[in-house]
Amino acid sequence: MYHQAFGIIETLAPLHVGASAGEETGNLNLIFRDQFTKTAIIPGSSIRGRFRADMRKKKPGMEQDWYGHEVIDTPDKPKDGGTTEAKVKFEYASLVWLPVFCPGQPVVWISCPRLLKRYSAIAKINATIPKPYTASKTLQGRQVGVDRKVLFFNLGFLEIEHEEDLTKWIPKGIDLSASNLVVVDDNDISMLHDMALYRQSRVKLLDEVKKVDTEKGAFFNVEALPEGSILIFPIALKETGWQPFGNSESENLYFGGLESIGFGRCKVTLGGDY
Repeated sequence: MYHQAFGIIETLAPLHVGASAGEETGNLNLIFRDQFTKTAIIPGSSIRGRFRADMRKKKPGMEQDWYGHEVIDTPDKPKDGGTTEAKVKFEYASLVWLPVFCPGQPVVWISCPRLLKRYSAIAKINATIPKPYTASKTLQGRQVGVDRKVLFFNLGFLEIEHEEDLTKWIPKGIDLSASNLVVVDDNDISMLHDMALYRQSRVKLLDEVKKVDTEKGAFFNVEALPEGSILIFPIALKETGWQPFGNSESENLYFGGLESIGFGRCKVTLGGDY
């Protein structure tokens, strides 16, 4: 039996985990996506690598005990290369809430039943999954008629069909207002997700002059999760006593690439039995 824990990730800067920069003109550095909802994920290997690197720096040698011993590259190495099974196992991180800009209205955080179902199973939320097009009664949408409320996105209008207190769906330690939460349909989340992504175009300049290096390619287009995105990932442990953050349950970590230009800073909070 494994001890069950989980981690909550709150992006404090744009987060890019996916394709690395290329040299060809017009390269779009895509983020990793879930195969069903087409929303952003962070692979378990990326999460494990970050935790392993941090423990190696703080407590050299302990990372091999908790995350597994790497291959021993010597002439007298064991048959299995000296590798060992990790005591901590990570799965991918999926979105719980994603901030989306609504012209003329406050920013709202969206999710969908499929994403909330995974969050509920991991964090053990004892509540019924909200129906699509559910929001709080205090949501600041555009009132149409007596009992209709709509949100205006760049691609059209979304009508709120159900009203419910969504406070129970805010992860512990996350500063979100239930008044800004909206649950959309599983079929809508992909389109709204792509509308919400942070995008940046970059160019390769010559070393000595502020001029685009046309020989090595001009543009590098990057997409990333926006600041304020909330994700969750499950953790399985063969034994308790794992303390990656010392006596604290949260710490700021960098995930993905492009840290040197301000990407990847996140707050990670642990929960469950670890």
